[in-house]
Amino acid sequence: MDLRIFTEPQQGASYEDLLRVAQATERLGFDAFFRSDHYLRMGDGDGLPGPTDAWTTLAGLARETERIRLGTLVSSATFRHPGVLAIQVAQVDQMSGGRVELGLGAGWFAAEHEAYGIPFPQKRFGILTEQLEVVTGLWSTPVGDRFDHQGTHYTLTDSPALPKPVQRAGRGGAAGVPVIVGGNGPRRTPALAARFGAEYNTSFPEIAEIPRNFGRVRAACEEAGRPADDLVYSVALVLAVGADEAELGRRAAAIGREPAELREHGVAGTVAEAVDRVGALREMGVQRLYLQVLDLQDLDHLELVAAEVAPHAR
Repeated sequence: MDLRIFTEPQQGASYEDLLRVAQATERLGFDAFFRSDHYLRMGDGDGLPGPTDAWTTLAGLARETERIRLGTLVSSATFRHPGVLAIQVAQVDQMSGGRVELGLGAGWFAAEHEAYGIPFPQKRFGILTEQLEVVTGLWSTPVGDRFDHQGTHYTLTDSPALPKPVQRAGRGGAAGVPVIVGGNGPRRTPALAARFGAEYNTSFPEIAEIPRNFGRVRAACEEAGRPADDLVYSVALVLAVGADEAELGRRAAAIGREPAELREHGVAGTVAEAVDRVGALREMGVQRLYLQVLDLQDLDHLELVAAEVAPHAR
């Protein structure tokens, strides 16, 4: 099972904070550093020093890390035109030497759109679908050919479809940047995952719902004529592990959560409990686990998980 670190910088983090966590992620042997793509804090607090842009951040980290994979969980289709997004992701992929992944979703947080003047259409699933068509279409267009798209939301005419990501299957091959499709919906999300995804992610589900969510995607793949095992099946869960009960309590308090609630919904508790949760997730078919780290100052937390929990995941 891959273990990835997943951060929520909109809650209050500078680029320097994220750099420290990303470099610790690499040093400690985790597989990837991911971040959310939001522009407004959720819940109480001032969010200082303010939001950081996801793809600007990842461009910087691409040059300051060497091994770990980098990506978003997930970018909102409302934030960027798909042509611009395709250029941004391809460029960061080049800057990283081919270590980028794109998580893309429909967007849901209306308040951040209002705060920064970003349009927030009531119906967004069609926008997401069309963005996936455009982004993957641009990347997979052979060099020298042109890409056209006439859709409900976007029109691209005679595009050279450049630049290309590093992650390509040869000059004329399909796009190689892995696309992550996430969500817990029963029908439309599984269909998108089957059509576009290299990975399906279920984020913060009830633990008992994970096999059913995976099963829906597998069924959608079969319906689409795609082998279900083509996809990686992943889950994102909050992380809070302590060497003892007192340390767990301190970590829970630091993120404004209760230990009992964290134990129910996350990878949380003592080291032994976290190891048991990881084992149970593996039995459910989880191949990749995103550990949501909410206190970005507590690098000792990552040290503990890397030393005591990660070996059991692998």
